[in-house]
Amino acid sequence: MSLKKASVIIVLVLLIDQISKFYIKTNFSLGEEVPVFDWFRILFVENEGMAWGTKIPGEYGKLFLTLFRLVAIVGIGYWLWDSVRKNGSRILITAIALIFAGAFGNIIDSVFYGIIFNGSYGQVAEFMPAQGGYGTLFHGKVVDMLYFPLWQGNLPEWIPFWGGNYFTFFEPVFNIADTAISAGVILLLLFNKRAFPKEEESSKESK
Repeated sequence: MSLKKASVIIVLVLLIDQISKFYIKTNFSLGEEVPVFDWFRILFVENEGMAWGTKIPGEYGKLFLTLFRLVAIVGIGYWLWDSVRKNGSRILITAIALIFAGAFGNIIDSVFYGIIFNGSYGQVAEFMPAQGGYGTLFHGKVVDMLYFPLWQGNLPEWIPFWGGNYFTFFEPVFNIADTAISAGVILLLLFNKRAFPKEEESSKESK
């Protein structure tokens, strides 16, 4: 698979991701929710930390996280280039391209959204507001909107620790970039032998 084809995947994912985020940011206030089906809703939340909403404490925690993401995307980009150069399998290059695109999509939020949008709390944000954004460069928040509460209700009393508590499955809210990253990782896990055929052959020969 050529680098050109991998770039097409990256550009398509980035376009869908950023268009959806721009639409949500400029049409929804924070916490606004629109039911699509019983099991699928559009819910606007912002994530200023790592996966699952975890945060790095301290004044420079957000800056550290964004800089770490920038370093990581350089590494993923090199992995993609090197895999194409070594004629890696189509599955491998597709998976890396998806992971790269997803990581890059969330980096755009972290780096730029704080300066190109104002806040969404209690209002719909403006793009490039005259009074300035809600944050500074490298301090933006990631926009999430896909919510799949597949099941909600009280757990049976016989379940240890959580029995009787109200529970939602699946609770995380995510975006297109997160979906691309997950899809890339799942491809590598499910088709590991096809993704890394040369490595497996060389390991067998060494035995």
